[in-house]
Amino acid sequence: MNDFALSRRNVIRSLFSSSLLMPGVLSELFAAEDNPLSARSSHVPAKAKSVIFIYATGGVSHIDTFDPKPTEKGRDGSGNDKLMGNIFGAERNRECGTEVSNLFPHLRTMMQDICVIRSMKASHFDHSEATLGMHTGSPTFARPSMGSWISYGLGSFNQNLPSFIVIAPHLPYGGTQVYASDFLPAVHQGTRVLPGDNPIANLKPPGSTGSLQELEFNLVDQLNQRHFRERSHDTALAARIRSFETAFQMQQAAPEAFDLKSEPAHVQTMYGLDRKTKGPGADFAWQCLVARRLVERGVRFVELIDTGSRPNWDSHGEMNEHADLAYNVDQPMAALIADLKQRGMLDETIVVWATEFGRTPTREGKNGRGHHRDCFSIWLAGGGFRGGHVHGVTDEIGKYTVEKPVEVHDLHATILHQLGMNHEKLTFRHAGRDFRLTDVHGHIVQDILS
Repeated sequence: MNDFALSRRNVIRSLFSSSLLMPGVLSELFAAEDNPLSARSSHVPAKAKSVIFIYATGGVSHIDTFDPKPTEKGRDGSGNDKLMGNIFGAERNRECGTEVSNLFPHLRTMMQDICVIRSMKASHFDHSEATLGMHTGSPTFARPSMGSWISYGLGSFNQNLPSFIVIAPHLPYGGTQVYASDFLPAVHQGTRVLPGDNPIANLKPPGSTGSLQELEFNLVDQLNQRHFRERSHDTALAARIRSFETAFQMQQAAPEAFDLKSEPAHVQTMYGLDRKTKGPGADFAWQCLVARRLVERGVRFVELIDTGSRPNWDSHGEMNEHADLAYNVDQPMAALIADLKQRGMLDETIVVWATEFGRTPTREGKNGRGHHRDCFSIWLAGGGFRGGHVHGVTDEIGKYTVEKPVEVHDLHATILHQLGMNHEKLTFRHAGRDFRLTDVHGHIVQDILS
């Protein structure tokens, strides 16, 4: 009976094996089942094909970056007032007028291509919960990450590389859950990469030639497939088999994708690979340039983690910590946008910069700020988002949103929309009900779309 075990595939084949009308439909269906990472059609025509998600862990102060508040509104100068405005100064972009802190002089020159949301509301006021909320839509329960949902919904253009890659020198708050697939098929989990000369450990096993390894892999594959035929309902086993296949293919594709020697010197200089950096963010230029190379090669979702170990952006005692952190990422992020644009890739690539929450308008410690969930800033570029646009308004000290609030579920719904997916239809049946990235919430923010 094992050779004739019933499965959905066998039933469909039995029903339509004699039909002349179905072979094209069946071949496409079976190909998708054989390879869960095959590129799929979106619900509606898409504006964008891929996402680069830059995550600044720790809670970046909106008041000192993309929603700068003047010092005359922020402090009274008497020493008794705990209110504190932007301590770094700010200027406006000459083309669109968007005001940006002096922490980001390179990025400020690109604001005509960037849409800033100043009215974000965080899902929680603690790091881990807010980080999970930004990544998965749920601050309290384990849920699949946004990258996993997008991989599940759309697949990948390149079968030799993972569809979802996370470049993280250190894990952020929330740990591996930020790129976990949870109840989605395991093949959609993010693959973590380390910046530097050995981004994927043990990619090439020692002491094994290519021909010998291929023989070994074929033997293992035959055994795996026989094992799987007896357990065709086992999605975890299917994902594990697929992971071995992807790993084998990655041995050829990944080294080339991560090797920056082929990049012209002027491109490496543009990203800042040749400059001295400060603190643990020295690899961020590498992360940004590799992100461009990965989406160029068909990877669907790339996440860049900006410093997951101290000092990160969690500046409770001294806001001047923001200065070194901003210096490390400002030039690479501006270069990434410019590079995508000059290659004609920005229109089809969504670049998102986000953090878990903002920081208080009141001083904490000597010169720091506390956690603030009621309003903070993020930005998006490319992929049909309105360059040079500022969405939402906060009050004069940056404490509350006074116009056009945006929840995390709204952000997720809008990103999915630009990728051609209806956030209410992208669902997965688990534990007796249909789950989705936006749970039972989410509205598309039409004002930020071009």
